[in-house]
Amino acid sequence: MKLGVYTAILHDRPLREALEVISSVGLTGAEINAGGFLSTPHLPVRQLLSGEVSAAQYLAEFDGTGVSIAGLNCNGNPLHPDPEVGPEDADDLRNAIRVAGLLGVDRVVTMSGLPQAHPGGRWPAWHVNTWDSGYLDSLDYQWDEVAVPFWSEIDALARENGVKVAIEMHPQNLVFNPPTLKRLVDKVGATSVGAEMDPSHLFWQGIDPVAAIEWLGPLVFHAAAKDTRINDNCRIHGVLDDRFTRIPRDQNPTGLGGRHVVNKWPEDSAWDFVAVGRGHDREFWSRFLLALEKVDPDMWVNIEHEDVEFGPLEGLQVAADTLRAANDATRPIVVG
Repeated sequence: MKLGVYTAILHDRPLREALEVISSVGLTGAEINAGGFLSTPHLPVRQLLSGEVSAAQYLAEFDGTGVSIAGLNCNGNPLHPDPEVGPEDADDLRNAIRVAGLLGVDRVVTMSGLPQAHPGGRWPAWHVNTWDSGYLDSLDYQWDEVAVPFWSEIDALARENGVKVAIEMHPQNLVFNPPTLKRLVDKVGATSVGAEMDPSHLFWQGIDPVAAIEWLGPLVFHAAAKDTRINDNCRIHGVLDDRFTRIPRDQNPTGLGGRHVVNKWPEDSAWDFVAVGRGHDREFWSRFLLALEKVDPDMWVNIEHEDVEFGPLEGLQVAADTLRAANDATRPIVVG
């Protein structure tokens, strides 16, 4: 498999320097942020779209590094009812697809988004365990009146630009597991929308990522390498740990668009995102890579670092060492 890095953890340095870091840990791909929740320091989106910067000029940054573009990322909530969030994230996704087409990049990663519960609602509403019929009524509205029209448009735009849109199955989104991913594809009749296989959000839901790959098959377009560790506190708090707290504004919490910001993770959490290998061993990651290879041997698998116990470079090195070893273990042994 082709192994790379989502460069959000390297946003503190110029693109060329970030590419050198990626190469130094033995990886060959850079998944570049193109909008949504995060800024775009490694991709001049507006300048590329306007022609101020040509595709050739931008791609020349990669010359001689041994690293190529391994997809664009535009994670956000394009269905958010807040007028300061949803429309901007939706436009970012449209522009990411157009820029990908200009650059000859055929994968854009994003999230499905999550709308309000009903017309006129002000907050996204995530309905799971829908034992009350009212929740199903709300889901019908969210899917049929909001998500399907938007994603029909995105599927057509992606097809027009020669791009496949890979949706990260992420909680607090309409698409959060394999069945909801397939539901979106089926409802839209999509040909250019599928899955980004990020196992981290599946682990804590109790989903087997390898089984998920086998179940989705060719709908898996792209993959992330991010691990999850289930902690002892899960026995008490369960996987739906709700002990998040607000980060004071003077501490500059990460923005999510408009007035929305990230909250503080529980200190004694039920589960944590960790560097590849710290939640699941190399044997799992080899099985994960082999399952992806059966779908598409040319698929990119990009490390996403969110382990707060390591700095960016240290965590990236740990993840890269594990992932490369897991990939090597999938290769047949040649006897001379």
